[in-house]
This record gives sequence, structure tokens and C-alpha cells, in this order.
Amino acid sequence: MSDFDLAAFSRAVADRAEAAAAHTASITLNHRHFASAFHWRDGLYVAAEELVDPDAEIETVLPSGDSVKTEIVGRDPSTGIVLLKPAGAAAIAPLDRAAPVRAGSFALAVGRNGAAPLAALVSVNEAGPSWRSMRGGQIDRRLGLSGGLDGRFEGAAALDAEGALIGMVLFGPRRRALVIPAETIDRVAPVLAAKGRVGRGYLGAGLHPVRDNTVKGAIVMRLDDGGPAKAAGLHLGDIITAWDGDAIEGPRDIIRRLGAESVGTTVALSLLRGGATQQANVTVGERPAA
Repeated sequence: MSDFDLAAFSRAVADRAEAAAAHTASITLNHRHFASAFHWRDGLYVAAEELVDPDAEIETVLPSGDSVKTEIVGRDPSTGIVLLKPAGAAAIAPLDRAAPVRAGSFALAVGRNGAAPLAALVSVNEAGPSWRSMRGGQIDRRLGLSGGLDGRFEGAAALDAEGALIGMVLFGPRRRALVIPAETIDRVAPVLAAKGRVGRGYLGAGLHPVRDNTVKGAIVMRLDDGGPAKAAGLHLGDIITAWDGDAIEGPRDIIRRLGAESVGTTVALSLLRGGATQQANVTVGERPAA
């Protein structure tokens, strides 16, 4: 007979969830739907950036059950992180940070639906190296979760078996549950707290994909006055085919290269202009604040 005690295991999971719930909050979306958030530090909470309308009035239900007005401190679409300051939120001790997890490790997603805590026991189904988001954000580890988490868990804390923070739950393409690692949050959130935004690279060019039998790249459809691309001599109709020697198949390849670390660097762009090959050296600027 197995000596595994299912009841004891169940109690242990529930105890972990209850302890973590004290760090979670719920944000109201369109006065009807809820998503999760959790305390980062100093009374500030992190949540899923894509869910938070910058022009909407935000309310947060705190662990105490109080519903309070909430200020957006900063947001970074490239990593999916928004930093929130609920009125009167206490600065509680942050969650411990987890050691690196492996595929197959148990994970506990803990969030909040209004005043009610949420918890789901899932597993890490992918644990890989760093990657860059479609908007150019550097994500420190590629982490995926199994299990049928619903939309209320977006922005929830993903914990390891010790109750330490792995990262924040987001939903990617086809509603796959992903985790933005705690390392990424702890790198981005201080910048948001100080500046409200993370600087992104900027070429000052409107681009459109070009794909035919002979050419793949990004065609320049607009040039901003005073922008880096125009200053480097790019023309309307130029087709960007390579970035520092790496082939470009469309605008998305360029966007992914315009992360925070690209600002101030000089890159060699290979161009097709009127059928002839050209090269332009462009110094990447910082995207102006919207």
C-alpha cells in the first residue's frame, strides 16, 4: 500500500494558497469582470498590462476586502507588466522569489476574484531560455503552465511548491498560460516606479511587410521628421532586408530588436532601393512617450 496521504497533501496545498492570498488583489474590468494582481513591494501591485485601460477608472479589491481607487504608476507593453498603486494599500513583505523551476514541477496559481481568493494547482509544462516578446520585451525565462486557468487568473501569482514566487500568469496565443518570471518583474518594475515607462528603441519609420518570390523584408512607408531612419538617409520605398547581417522577413523582426537595450546602438541596415542593394548605419533612438 502507498503511504501517500492525499488529505495531508490537499491541506498543504490549501495552506500555501491561503498564505499567498494575503498578497493578492483583484482589479475590476469594465465594472463586471475581474482579473488578478499581486503585491510587488512598497504597496505597489503588478498586473497584466494588456487588461488595464489607461483611460478607465480602476478599482482594486485588496486582501482586506476593501475596494479602493487605483493609480497606474507605469506600464510596459513589451513585457506585459503594469504597476498599480491602490489607495491606502499597505506595504507588506514581498513574496520570496523561487529558485529556477523545471518542466514537470508543480505550480500554484493564486489570485483573487473580487473578495474571493482563487487557487489552482497546475504544473510547469515548459521551462526554457530567455526570449523576446512580439513587442520587443526581453523575458528572462520561457515558462508555460498546464491546466485550464480561466481569465480571472490573468495577473495572478504563480508559486512553486515552497510558496515562493515564480512569476505572473499571462495568457499568450490560443490562451496558453504563460509566466512572466519574477526576474523580469524585478528588473522592469523599479523602472516603472521611477519613470512610468521603459524606454524602447525607435527608428522613426512606418513599415509594412514585403513578401514575394524574390524579396522578403519591411518596406518604409513613412519617415518621421527628425527620426533616426530619416537622419541616416533612408527613403520612402526602401526595403529593409537585413539588420546587422541577420535577415529581416517583416516589421515584426525589427520590432523585436527595438528593446530597451537597443537605444543608442548603431546598426547596419541592408536595403533594396530601386532594385539596387544599399546599406545605411542607423543610430537607434528612444521612442518618444505617447
